[in-house]
Amino acid sequence: MNYDIIVIGSGPGGYVAAIRASQLGFKTAIIEKENLGGICLNWGCIPTKALLKSAQVYDYLKHAGEYGIQTKETSIEFDKIIGRSRQVADGMSKGIQFLMKKNNIEVINGFGKILAPGKVEITAADNTKKTIQAKHIIIATGARSRQLPNIKQDGKKIIGYREAMTLPTQPQSMLVIGSGAIGTEFSYFYHTLGTKVTMVEFMPQIMPFEDEETSKTMERIFKKQGLNIMVNSSVEKVDTSGEGCKVLIKTPKGEETISCDIVLSAVGVEANIEGMGLEAVGIKTDKGKILTDTYYQTNVPGIYAIGDVIPGPALAHLASHEGIVCVEKIAGKTPDPVDYKNIPACTYTQPEVASVGYTEKKAIEAGYEIKVGKFPFSASGKAKASGHSDGFVKLIFDAKYGELLGAHMVGANVTEMIAEIVVLRKLETTGHEIISSIHPHPTMSEAVMEAAAAAYGEVIHL
Repeated sequence: MNYDIIVIGSGPGGYVAAIRASQLGFKTAIIEKENLGGICLNWGCIPTKALLKSAQVYDYLKHAGEYGIQTKETSIEFDKIIGRSRQVADGMSKGIQFLMKKNNIEVINGFGKILAPGKVEITAADNTKKTIQAKHIIIATGARSRQLPNIKQDGKKIIGYREAMTLPTQPQSMLVIGSGAIGTEFSYFYHTLGTKVTMVEFMPQIMPFEDEETSKTMERIFKKQGLNIMVNSSVEKVDTSGEGCKVLIKTPKGEETISCDIVLSAVGVEANIEGMGLEAVGIKTDKGKILTDTYYQTNVPGIYAIGDVIPGPALAHLASHEGIVCVEKIAGKTPDPVDYKNIPACTYTQPEVASVGYTEKKAIEAGYEIKVGKFPFSASGKAKASGHSDGFVKLIFDAKYGELLGAHMVGANVTEMIAEIVVLRKLETTGHEIISSIHPHPTMSEAVMEAAAAAYGEVIHL
């Protein structure tokens, strides 16, 4: 069984790479041990957004009176919320099956192990094995929830994101370790539905990779919503011997014990690279990640790696783009290398958070003299009319040349707005060009124009 390209893993990196390979005329096979679409589609990006939408609808109903609408008392059917999320994920997985057939990509179920350059052994669920060959092999096996050595996940009382999506009943209380995108989204979801949530963050601020002003704003909003937040704190141990969990937390003021039903460990992910034969083939790794060149070839010719298995942000859209660049390079094209300084990050709480490029701190550390413009949504007519005036758009410019260095947004639907900034940065657009580009009114997106104007002392609506 010979192919031009074999892709191991069918997440947003793998299946996109396979489709692009097929479009370019390569005979392609994709190996998947679970469900097509990988973690993102089945246990990550898509089903979590379905859960968050249910929480948002419930929140709207609770505040319907503010919009002049009276409703009867609402109640939650937790099992149906979970069920809807799984239906959405299942439907999307079937969509990937359709795309595989449409693009004549052979799907092979099983666990892929590289025996040698060009040769992959596949172990099926019934332990039968077969070997296939290809000139090019792309590793796109993604990642899983990272385990803390002192807090082992048991899948019942101490859980990861997969279990958090399919709990049989809604817990009365939950402690979330970590405040990145996974931690904050699940904290928002469960808190909005009525679970008492405590979020514990080791770093001095929640959302530690975001701009400091973004983090402080979100901490204020979360606390106003009723979330219990502990920063500069670490979970030392969890006692699960009783009915629930007793969590020992080290804080700046000393040790504290919190009781809860469930502990969600959301401290990042680790790459799925074990048992794949990397060591035997001689593929170099570092800190649990596969090392590659600019176009994703490993040190072993003909073997490539993309997505969460290589260094860099673990983001679905980044994995997809890496897959496209990798395959186009194999095809002899000249794709632009991925610009890792222009990768958008999104968190789908309410309000949402979106960012790209430099933070203020990082820009100054890089030696830039900067201009900063900020426009609050409290001054936005569209935000006021929609009842979501929390947040802002902040733009950071190089004072010398006007280059747009970064953008940071907090507000309703800002994850839909950040793409404009990504394109503006790709095109090396200046602040004055943004100011002179007419944005429609009333929209949330006109805050981008206003923020640029604020940076240059030309803002109108402040």
